[in-house]
Amino acid sequence: MPAEIRLFMIGSDNYGVLLHDPATGATASIDAGEAAPIAAELEAAGWRLTDILVTHHHGDHVAGVEALKARYGARVTAPAHDRDRVPGVDATVREGDAVAVGTLKGAVIETPGHTLGHVAYHFAGEKLLFSGDTLFALGCGRLFEGTPAQMWNSLSKLAALPGDTKVYCGHEYTLSNARFALRYDGANPALVARAAEVERMRAENRFTVPSTIAEERATNPFLRAGDPAVAAAIGLPGASPADVFAALREAKNRG
Repeated sequence: MPAEIRLFMIGSDNYGVLLHDPATGATASIDAGEAAPIAAELEAAGWRLTDILVTHHHGDHVAGVEALKARYGARVTAPAHDRDRVPGVDATVREGDAVAVGTLKGAVIETPGHTLGHVAYHFAGEKLLFSGDTLFALGCGRLFEGTPAQMWNSLSKLAALPGDTKVYCGHEYTLSNARFALRYDGANPALVARAAEVERMRAENRFTVPSTIAEERATNPFLRAGDPAVAAAIGLPGASPADVFAALREAKNRG
């Protein structure tokens, strides 16, 4: 039986995601920024929360952990690096560790950059990636703790996943990301088409998540830092992809 997903908003732009295994009834919340909307989705679906898979320690991703654990008895899995910065941790994980939601099997990918302890969860059998705030649709997370080199390495690991992998990220930032991307990759027809679709989707208040790894490789400027046209557009022709990425990230920081 295929995995089931419920995607919903928490606050103004955080995504809530529930991953459900119909075979066993197990359900995981990917992060838990606020308890009430997650509980409401669980009740609407008739699912029981068994797990909380934390990507990183920021409050908008963990503020609801304690309340949900108290209500449902869910097991909390978090990055080993963040053991002391995430409430209620039951298990910690590192690169390559396995996680399970019922019969659904996932693997941990360490993705430092946004934070030093950030991880993503890849469920290869279901072709699902929960990327937190590392890889966004048409973007990437701001570097609060890590270096550009770390983030470039993290993004490169995610970009190497199979192209049909669906990417569930932590925020609905896609419209602003698309407008930024066009500044540095506007001759890319795949990006132009995707940006137009994103404009339509957001005008209709539709979610732009999930995307796919293939879409991100083709249109996300932060994954295209090795493309000569992107390097030239940021004023670094011939520079290394890591240096181009760093310049792109700094340009995005400036708005």
